[in-house]
Amino acid sequence: MSTSKFISKETFKVIEKTSFTWKTPSNIALVKYWGKRNPQIPKNASISFTLKNCHTITTINFNKKKSSDIDFEIYFDGIKKEDFKPKITKFFERILEYCPYILNYKMEIHSENSFPHSSGIASSASGMSAIAMCLMSLEKELNSKLSDDFLKQKASFLARLGSGSASRSIEGPLVVWGEHPEIEGSSDLFGIRYPYNVHSIFKNYQDTILLVDKGEKQVSSTVGHNLMHNHPYAEKRFIQANENLGKLSEILQKGDIKSFIQLVESEALTLHAMMLTSSPYFILMKPNTLQVINEIWKYRDDNNSNICFTLDAGANVHVLYPEDEKELVERFIDDKLAKYCQKNQYICDSTGLGAVQE
Repeated sequence: MSTSKFISKETFKVIEKTSFTWKTPSNIALVKYWGKRNPQIPKNASISFTLKNCHTITTINFNKKKSSDIDFEIYFDGIKKEDFKPKITKFFERILEYCPYILNYKMEIHSENSFPHSSGIASSASGMSAIAMCLMSLEKELNSKLSDDFLKQKASFLARLGSGSASRSIEGPLVVWGEHPEIEGSSDLFGIRYPYNVHSIFKNYQDTILLVDKGEKQVSSTVGHNLMHNHPYAEKRFIQANENLGKLSEILQKGDIKSFIQLVESEALTLHAMMLTSSPYFILMKPNTLQVINEIWKYRDDNNSNICFTLDAGANVHVLYPEDEKELVERFIDDKLAKYCQKNQYICDSTGLGAVQE
């Protein structure tokens, strides 16, 4: 698919000063992507639940300027963050072809998370998608001809260039990113809302995130993705992931929750198996991660429950379960799993619908 449609070709009107605020969610992949090629193209398709409570709120103040360079400051939780600037600068450089108007503005970016940064809850997904939505609000104001559907698609396209998983945080509750023969409209360039009917059991699905380790990951996702280039099992993994997405699509439509559990847990463990077998190898799970997994398996067997887990690129555990088990599972989490979390902290979340303007 051509990227040319995302290049801004209109003559924009002049706006001296404006500001936009967006709240965009994190997401949790059910079928994982791990490995990519430039520019931010996934080696396999992925699908995720969009979350509701784990989000980033970002405001960008735009002020017209005369110099034609990338000019911005970034504040996180009210503190200027110089260490965030290289990644965001690289993002702005990547999108210049598609958003040349950013050279006309000094941007002041203020961001805050509802969850710990860099701890494996996809903070780059919510953060980069929030910036992308603010840019699209500016583009809409500069060129009122653009449709909302196009702006969402372009926001996903842009967000991908900052963080691949960010392409899945614009819409919800289920988003596919990566071209897949069984998912109509799917693309490597942007995420799309899952286009088929989903069984009622998977609607308003619950996700309680156990904060096993709130510290910054020892190995970033960027480094982890790059280690797939010479990984001995990479090609087989990409094939497996695409096959699993096809299987999961059928599962979601039929409501086969037992198969959902098996596939989602297998995907989580496979993601970490890729880390364990890369060179150099690394481990992002912690001892308490494994304790939680074993507790979940025991509870499921003892109670004929449909609880399961998944993991992102970190130590924290996403406990997934249908809404009709909410009361029982939350009691189990409080009684048995909270003790494995730092300061007994966890986040109760569920599927959401994506970005919202504040």
